[in-house]
Amino acid sequence: MFKQITVFLENKPGRMVEVTGCLADSGINLHALTIADTADFGILRIIVSDTEKAVRVLKENGFMVKTTDVLAITMGNKPGCLYKVLKELNVLEVSIEYMYAFTSRHKDHDAIVILRLDNQDAVIEKLKSGNFPMLEENLLEHLNE
Repeated sequence: MFKQITVFLENKPGRMVEVTGCLADSGINLHALTIADTADFGILRIIVSDTEKAVRVLKENGFMVKTTDVLAITMGNKPGCLYKVLKELNVLEVSIEYMYAFTSRHKDHDAIVILRLDNQDAVIEKLKSGNFPMLEENLLEHLNE
């Protein structure tokens, strides 16, 4: 498990520029992001190279930020890989709160799926025992290798 940053943004032009500018100016690399919006605000979820520093910088710049534990499952980047993971979650009767994915240039991690699950802690060992490799937070710094 590792930390994802959630940033709550007013739904107005320029807010994403401000967030990404703060991160860029601080030397923080974005590995993945997803954004959902409502009528009044957006919910930006990001995976970054330095979570603690990013949280500090964003808060210092007036953003409402929280961290959430998420799972990152690594898999091949070919047809059927995501299906295998979702099928296993279905067998375990696990509900997915949300998920997003990204590809990696890392030699050992072709594609990575970020998941927030109900009853997440109970599922981790079952997934690991089912040969679904989990990405640990300390490996994030190596994703661009």
